[in-house]
Amino acid sequence: MPRRTAIYLPGFGHANPIPVASRIGPHLVSGALTGRDPSTRELPPSLEEQCANVFAHVRALMEAAGGTPDDIIKMTVWLADPGDRQALNREWVAMFPDVDSRPARHVIPQVGGGALIQVDLTAVLAEPASG
Repeated sequence: MPRRTAIYLPGFGHANPIPVASRIGPHLVSGALTGRDPSTRELPPSLEEQCANVFAHVRALMEAAGGTPDDIIKMTVWLADPGDRQALNREWVAMFPDVDSRPARHVIPQVGGGALIQVDLTAVLAEPASG
């Protein structure tokens, strides 16, 4: 078994030959997750729709990697308008309702590509079963 495992998601991919995330042991690190609709591959026009898609991708990624959002230790968020966090915070609180058990988060300005939001994450998962 290879030391590193690439994680792919149906309906989500990159134009370049890279996975959505990579795992070594319990450590999971993602690439950029955008707000593209997984069925149409289009970016919806509103930040609310893009945020909903981003957090759906996060849930799908964590499931594909064998974890849950509770395993996420940090998320970095790029926003086209870092002052507009209502949609982000709505999805954030829905995913992480326990104020005493939220991952770290950093929000910075997003540049280019038409996306209004993108995230990447770091998670620590249970060790894979040896086999």
